[in-house]
Amino acid sequence: MQKYDVAAYIWPSYTGDEPRSRMFWPEGMGEWQSVKNSKPKANGYHWNRKPLWGYVNEADPYVMEQQIQCAHDYGVNVFIYDWYWYDRRPFLEQCLDNGYLKARNNNLVKFYIMWANHNANHLWNKELSDTYGNTVIWEGTQPRSEFERIAHRIIDNYFGHPSYYKIDGKPVFMIYELSTLVQGLGGVEETRRALEWFREETVKAGYPGLHLQLTARSNSFQNVSGVDSTAKPVHDDVGFDSLTHYQYAHYINMNRDYLEILEDAKKELDRIEKSGTLYFPHASIGWDNNPRFYNFIDRVCRNNTPENFEKALRMCKDYLDRHPEQHKLVTINSWNEWTETSYLEPDDLYGYGYLEAVKRVFGE
Repeated sequence: MQKYDVAAYIWPSYTGDEPRSRMFWPEGMGEWQSVKNSKPKANGYHWNRKPLWGYVNEADPYVMEQQIQCAHDYGVNVFIYDWYWYDRRPFLEQCLDNGYLKARNNNLVKFYIMWANHNANHLWNKELSDTYGNTVIWEGTQPRSEFERIAHRIIDNYFGHPSYYKIDGKPVFMIYELSTLVQGLGGVEETRRALEWFREETVKAGYPGLHLQLTARSNSFQNVSGVDSTAKPVHDDVGFDSLTHYQYAHYINMNRDYLEILEDAKKELDRIEKSGTLYFPHASIGWDNNPRFYNFIDRVCRNNTPENFEKALRMCKDYLDRHPEQHKLVTINSWNEWTETSYLEPDDLYGYGYLEAVKRVFGE
């Protein structure tokens, strides 16, 4: 058994199995469409990386068996699946249900769910992405009635799987946007009650409790813009157990050298550590979402080589080693965020370099 749990986020769009995904990616291969069709920009910039494994369907259990084996071999032993609920039903659930859960070797890599409860807009549709901020296709806010439907679906369909990731026997469930959650549920106090109800339902289902995790953003462990707040952190008010990050881009200027980015990541790590918050350290591989746009987006992380990414991983390991009292979990963005250029999967630029960095730091 590994000493450290290394968890990589999965963006479940690399499949055409979800019918509603065709409105964004009509070729029927999910967001591989944007990766495959990337062309030079007007200013000459060209994002032209290619996956060594090809444009595979990650909702195919045979594909996922290969990916699970690879993750296991390089020290990634947890997947965190982005999970969506729009228009009163799930979206992009097939990657988890048809791919991972039907893979015969899913005992090698555990999983848990992050509810990506943000609005859906034209960001995923390259033909309209340059105006994506002006349009909401599906709202991420959910009222209490929908929240309860979501909670029961998660408890009934996933918590009982033998590979569902738990801390102290408690299933881990992450929520992406606190402000959206609070807005939908009607305020901080109402959110606290809803999360307490979720905990009670999890206990009724036979578990010792529920470990609620929140995606941190800039200052989000202190306050939340647009909702009620008190002198203490809002995530404490509503009852979360821990924090981690999803992406450096949520709190750091990514349009520069990766080593400069790591300096700011270290400052944030120090700040959180001094707060006493239960925090699981995070490492992002980089940032460049130009594959999603025709126009050039001048926000490109540079020099994010596997060797420099290894420095981020060692920061996380050092943090965990300084806190022997807490669970040894580190999160990574990500397994497959190709259109944000933050992925562990092998490509034609660095090969298996990022995975080899994980193995050097966390592998047994």
